[in-house]
Amino acid sequence: MHTTGCRVGIVGAGGVARRHAAALAAMPDVAVIGVTDPDAARAADLAGTVATTPADDVDDLVARGVDAVWVCVPPFAHGEVEERLAAAGVALFVEKPLGLDVAMAQRVGAAVAASGVPTSVGHHWRSSTVVARARELLAGRTVRLVGATWLDKVPPVPWWAQRGSSGGQVVEQAVHVLDLARLLAGEVTAVHAVADAAPPAGGDVDSATAGTLRFTGGAVGTLAATCRLGWKHRAGVEVYADDLALGVTEEQLTVRDGDGSWSVEVDPADARTAADRAFVDHLAGRAPSGPGAVVGYDEALRTHRLACALADSVASGAPVVLDA
Repeated sequence: MHTTGCRVGIVGAGGVARRHAAALAAMPDVAVIGVTDPDAARAADLAGTVATTPADDVDDLVARGVDAVWVCVPPFAHGEVEERLAAAGVALFVEKPLGLDVAMAQRVGAAVAASGVPTSVGHHWRSSTVVARARELLAGRTVRLVGATWLDKVPPVPWWAQRGSSGGQVVEQAVHVLDLARLLAGEVTAVHAVADAAPPAGGDVDSATAGTLRFTGGAVGTLAATCRLGWKHRAGVEVYADDLALGVTEEQLTVRDGDGSWSVEVDPADARTAADRAFVDHLAGRAPSGPGAVVGYDEALRTHRLACALADSVASGAPVVLDA
């Protein structure tokens, strides 16, 4: 990495890119040196907010001498961007989901592995202090039951309700709680899911999905997701072990055990910033200076396979066994 600090580029100029750009620009050891987006005006606007300049394309970012690029693009736009950056030896922070399907993400995973570039994926829930506390409480215990939920509205972006652009709610959105379920309860060996046949207006994604999961450690679980509310109702994971009940959301950890109940509240923005900070520290070769976690592309690919397996089960009507 350059002695002047981490030189960062950003691909994408939507809401998620803006969040990352603001966090990175506030770090004294980071220089945001370019933003690119197919919408040149949007790229210029975001670049202006973080005191940098728009870049023509990914090649322009690479030519500027970036150490790392934050890839903040919709699901349908993943793939070529990551492959080109990996081939150029540029470290990658990739926003979730990894793409629309498993095949493309596996190609990127192979390219990343071949290049040896450092990676992290935006599963920022893992960087939350309440998730760390939940893991401590579950250490040494056998998880029996997991309930993952994402009960929400249709996000206000035009591509989200189109399956060919977003991959659907389970792949694009509920992947966060599936990742947390894996982190807290272990790998999933088999899934079976069903969905309704009434997409939201103007779209073709499922309005509601219900799935069952079996974990390697013997636990069983469920996923419940809908995008037909007018508000974000709940997104989180509940985990039950012997004499212990945990509920984890972006905002809170709730605990009940034999001694009673307690809870801890956090600001969701803290985990998002911590994930960015952890990757910058990782690139500098030092331990994270906060609670942040680096989630490598290969690890995120396991969660992506799980989300896609649930979507595949809906499409086929049959259970799907995951390769351990």
